[in-house]
Amino acid sequence: MTQTIAPRVRTLVLLLLAACGLLLTTAGPASAHAALTGSDPQQGVVVDKAPDQVSLTFSEKVALSNDSLRVLDPKGKAVQQGKPSEVSGTTYAVKLHSGLPDGTYTVTYQVVSADSHPVAGAFTFSIGAPSTTSVSVSGETAGGGVVGWLYGFGRYMSYAGFIVLVGGAAFVLGCWQRGAGVRPMQRLVVGGWLTLTAATLLLLLLRGSYTSSGKVGDIFDLDLLGNVLQTKSGAALVSRLLLLAAAALFISVLFGAYDKREDEEKRDLTFGLAIGGTVVAAGLAASWAMAEHASVGLQTGIAMPVDVLHLLAVAGWLGGLTALLVALYRSEVPVESAAVRRFSQVAFGSVVALVATGVYQSWRQLGSWSAFTGTRYGQLLLVKIGLVALLVGIAFISRRWTGQLADTVVQRGKRAQQKERVPDKERVLDKERVLDKERVAANASGSGSGKSKGAGSKGAGDSKRAAQLARQQAAMDTARQKRTRDADPNRFGLRRSVLAEAGVAVVLLAVTTVLTQTEPGRTEEDAKAATAASSSSSSSSSAGSGAVTLDMSFDTGGTDGKGVVTVDFDPARVGGNEMHVYVQRSNGRAFDIPEVKVALTLEAKKIGPLAVTPDRIATGHWSASNVQIPMAGDWKVAVTVRTSDIDQTTVSKNAQIG
Repeated sequence: MTQTIAPRVRTLVLLLLAACGLLLTTAGPASAHAALTGSDPQQGVVVDKAPDQVSLTFSEKVALSNDSLRVLDPKGKAVQQGKPSEVSGTTYAVKLHSGLPDGTYTVTYQVVSADSHPVAGAFTFSIGAPSTTSVSVSGETAGGGVVGWLYGFGRYMSYAGFIVLVGGAAFVLGCWQRGAGVRPMQRLVVGGWLTLTAATLLLLLLRGSYTSSGKVGDIFDLDLLGNVLQTKSGAALVSRLLLLAAAALFISVLFGAYDKREDEEKRDLTFGLAIGGTVVAAGLAASWAMAEHASVGLQTGIAMPVDVLHLLAVAGWLGGLTALLVALYRSEVPVESAAVRRFSQVAFGSVVALVATGVYQSWRQLGSWSAFTGTRYGQLLLVKIGLVALLVGIAFISRRWTGQLADTVVQRGKRAQQKERVPDKERVLDKERVLDKERVAANASGSGSGKSKGAGSKGAGDSKRAAQLARQQAAMDTARQKRTRDADPNRFGLRRSVLAEAGVAVVLLAVTTVLTQTEPGRTEEDAKAATAASSSSSSSSSAGSGAVTLDMSFDTGGTDGKGVVTVDFDPARVGGNEMHVYVQRSNGRAFDIPEVKVALTLEAKKIGPLAVTPDRIATGHWSASNVQIPMAGDWKVAVTVRTSDIDQTTVSKNAQIG
């Protein structure tokens, strides 16, 4: 039965790893955790004279470098001077050269948010009148490409290594102390330590390129590495490496001196290892809390300890589950039912802690019920909640198997093996006695004779044969012990349910990794509100000067096909007009799509449709000059938006022109 299960286990593990890889590769660049909420000049605005500076306002504090803010003229030449600086709070600015000519200018920014994630984007404004520009900002993303994928993979492996290291060691120390001498358990915990250490070093090397150029060649740039070490994220990674050195000492004691102590001596050492291990585990968890979501936003003094507790609960549950799975499938020493019951109690406490801390974290990161379905963070959180519910359901089944688990079958099997082993051992001993008699007789028949040598050779061969038989017998005993152990239907059912739990846990960890790289729902909704307020203010200003602004939501039906298209007419009167078309995502960011078309129809006079094909100015911005409107009236403005080769839609709105 064990032989038929093993291939299924390997196949399931490979499928789960493939699913996790798919989640990581489809996650795309890391979403910004600090959103751009305003700018001066505003996106798409036309100003009469050149401003002295360009300022940007974010939803939280960001870290700047010398090239974080750039302003490019229509030919792509940089026109900013000096380094960007903080104006006040979350507003940052860069000075511009004086005497800038008319035309469309592009503002690009790439900064690092307070929770360690890179933020990049671009927008345009015009001086005097819009113009064509040679600047392409379609590639202005942060955390993408090969470096972004490697960084996401490193984050996943660091979480996995932490869970296996902490949860596996806790399982051995608190639930199954006999496991300290079991080699598969030792390999599991040491493997977790090696994985976390390697992933931390990888993240430290990738960090500079990940938050700046995104180039593979910059991974080993020592200057970038030096800059990283001066940041909060770099300090957190270095602290993690130092704590891993302490964890290595803990592992050496747990699987060395601890396993060799007597039961009475183990009690004091168990207490010391428990205290030291808890401190090291909490420190490792704090290396995430001090540099990511919990370190910024609301109630950071509460959020960071809650985040540490959340990570420890995850490790206690999922890491212990992994250790139990290895013990059930790989260990030759049977796991006692008492150890399984102790882990069941630990897992239950971990789930309670996860639910409590998870509710608080969800409230802190979402802020409203609508963010569950209206933001990507909320949608991923719903997936995570569903996976946790599934995991708890399978765990309930495992608890039922644990309640029915008994060691009597294993004990009976051991007694039966001992009874069967006695005749086998006696036969081996009898054979060895016969061989000894033959060797004595051969030596007595004559020293140095060929016959004596032949008998000696024969005796040596028989000794090797006896040793080989003994090894075969030991292998047969081990196989018989496994068959006897697996004959317990309760133990077999527990193994299957624990395997299912581990499979769901692998996928859950992948979703959690993507979730930590996604912009929190509260931040995304705040950015939407700020963008809407800015658009409303811009529309009111335009209306006062005779311009008309139309906002229309669209959905092409394809993947990533939702957004908002804005059409501006200036001065919105009979004759020539300047028309600007802006296409944005739901979160207010520029939407790079292949094509936009506009048609004007005056249905009362049966005029039109008058087709207008605007020119692309920048990402999400199209413009057309001297758009002729022959007559005043209530004009229908229809905009056709195409987001892919096959996905497009047409939305319309009426505007009073003239």
